[in-house]
Amino acid sequence: MFTKRYLLGGLPVEITTQYSLPLASLKEYETDEPAVIRIETTPDDISAELALSEFNSAPAYLESLSVQRRLSEALIDYDTILFHASALSMDGVGFLFAALSGTGKSTHARLWRDMYGDRVTMINDDKPFIRIREDEVRVYGSPWNGKHHLSTNTSVPVKAICLLTRDTFNHIEKISAEDAFSVLFQQSYRPKDPVKLAKTMDLIIRMTGKVSLYRLGCNMNPEAASVSYEGMK
Repeated sequence: MFTKRYLLGGLPVEITTQYSLPLASLKEYETDEPAVIRIETTPDDISAELALSEFNSAPAYLESLSVQRRLSEALIDYDTILFHASALSMDGVGFLFAALSGTGKSTHARLWRDMYGDRVTMINDDKPFIRIREDEVRVYGSPWNGKHHLSTNTSVPVKAICLLTRDTFNHIEKISAEDAFSVLFQQSYRPKDPVKLAKTMDLIIRMTGKVSLYRLGCNMNPEAASVSYEGMK
């Protein structure tokens, strides 16, 4: 058994696993703070992930999926969701880009880095944590950072969430919470437990009341970055 404590989503979490591999990617997030959340995976958890997987993956990899799942469910009780998006900080303010896989979230975030240089920091390129507080919505880096492994162990307040769509020309419009909800819900971790699922939906509704929401039709030209930033800033 392997046990360490980490600061994830702004909360100290103690994680105990059967294998060491699931904890290797968490090293940057280690902390000495007393844990408020404790997670321990079991062989049954690994078997459950195998049943859900399309591939006969190694047990250590399956356990890493279980850690992510167990943590995502635990954080819901602390008003925090795991969200599928590319999240970046521009001058210390957070912008999130959400869309179906393959739409170009990572590519669009790269256009921002290319255009604005050191003003941009990647918070997470795949699955950041979002904590919905009374006074703000805050995005946190996480170890689950996509195939490009772009993330930073930091957090910033979120100014806007932008839903990406492909188009031949670049244009951005502000949208309502009703227009955004279905995509935001689809891109959030959705637990099977009905109580936690209801809490997740409530957190998304609260989030849409605290940040600006946009839809961006974009191509892969550098101009897309300036159109989206100028439209949201």
